[in-house]
Amino acid sequence: MHTSRFPVLPGRDLRERLDVYNEQLPAVVAGFGGLALDAVVVACSGSHYLLDPDGDRALCEKIGADAGAPVASSTLATLDTTGDLGITDIVLVSPYQPWLTDLSAGYWERAGLRVTQTVKVRAGDRYSPYDVTTRDLVDQVNEAAPADDAVLLLTGTGMFTFEALRQLGADNRRTLLTSNICSARWALKQVGRDVPQGEALWPLHRLAGSAA
Repeated sequence: MHTSRFPVLPGRDLRERLDVYNEQLPAVVAGFGGLALDAVVVACSGSHYLLDPDGDRALCEKIGADAGAPVASSTLATLDTTGDLGITDIVLVSPYQPWLTDLSAGYWERAGLRVTQTVKVRAGDRYSPYDVTTRDLVDQVNEAAPADDAVLLLTGTGMFTFEALRQLGADNRRTLLTSNICSARWALKQVGRDVPQGEALWPLHRLAGSAA
């Protein structure tokens, strides 16, 4: 596995950084040079919410054609998973600032998913994905009381989720999806690895195991 990061952009706010990420993405992927890549995952959701799903696909397809390997954003990887599972309704669990959560919900709706409930997760008294603790996440989702058979989409590649998922999936039949698990699952598909399908995928330990 090879990784790279987006440019560091001091002095720019979140919205300005996200705009630049989409502009810089072709150069970031090109920076892998002559590596024989099987697939590329863009582990950033926020910048792709600025695009509609069609624009997201067009950008990734163009970069993939130049790179000689399939490219998917974490948002497209998530849509790939929901499509495989026949999911139409989601509970959106988002650690973003409210304006970005609204963009996220709009993206999923335009992609054909119905957002039945939105849980805005705070880190203490502010919105900061990297600072959300397991307790923050579990308590706020439980307070929102999603149905025991709901599909929870925990968006935001920077939010730690695994232990929270174990707790949120206990004693219920919720389908638990995260940006990172869906991204890993998409990548496995591109390299010919089998991934669970249908009813076999809903338990957390199997879903997480498919991304291990």
